[in-house]
Amino acid sequence: MTISWAAYRRARRRARQAWAVLLLVAVSGIAGIAWFFTAGQFAAAEPQVTGPSEMPVLDRTWMKAVASVEPVPEGAASAALDGLPVKGRAPKDNYQRTNFGQAWLDVDRNGCDTRNDILRRDLANPVFTEGSGCRVASGTFQEPYTGRTVAFERGAESSKAVQIDHVVALGDAWQKGAQQLTPPQRQSLANDPLNLIAADGPANQEKSASDAASWLPKNKAFRCHYVARQISVKAAYRLWVTQAEKDAMKRVLDSCPGQPTIIPR
Repeated sequence: MTISWAAYRRARRRARQAWAVLLLVAVSGIAGIAWFFTAGQFAAAEPQVTGPSEMPVLDRTWMKAVASVEPVPEGAASAALDGLPVKGRAPKDNYQRTNFGQAWLDVDRNGCDTRNDILRRDLANPVFTEGSGCRVASGTFQEPYTGRTVAFERGAESSKAVQIDHVVALGDAWQKGAQQLTPPQRQSLANDPLNLIAADGPANQEKSASDAASWLPKNKAFRCHYVARQISVKAAYRLWVTQAEKDAMKRVLDSCPGQPTIIPR
């Protein structure tokens, strides 16, 4: 059978295209195998560090629960949220930190002030200053708001790297019911371990007195616990939420419908 010159050229062109495709597949396969045996297998096996999704409230071996106004309701955080009153903000022009008593008291009377109690609770293997069983000198932990490993070292400047955050900021609490609390109740709110978390200093400063409508941790793995903890504090101290705040909390809890309230245990 005679093959025309045009047909012959078409056949050669198709053959060259086929070889080009095979060569590309081969090169891609070799590159993939090389990546796997160098970095790929380790990247696939190494989980992303996001920090804790939950945090304890008490270590009963040396901490005691602080008497709140009401017990935290047990059950779903979403149900507790629905039980909170929804109102607007009260004025803040008369707010002062001293409305909540002296900072870092020993309200549970365990012999250590609240700041050191929280550092001891949240830091991994805390080291104490010489001759003290309370005063934390150093330690590291997976910081919940950023998900990074953060080191604490006591010092005039270095201590600022780790701060103790009021989960429900005192300024926010003042505008949402705390003005109706008694001075001892406000003092408990400011020193209750339920409302306190050791946090990255810059993240805590960024949060300031924000509620969930205007600030949430960058570490998304911690948001469900964070919002549930805010709800638990507000229920325990008869505080309310704004509509925007409630909507923001519901959006977070929609991603974790089984999230319970945080009970001081």
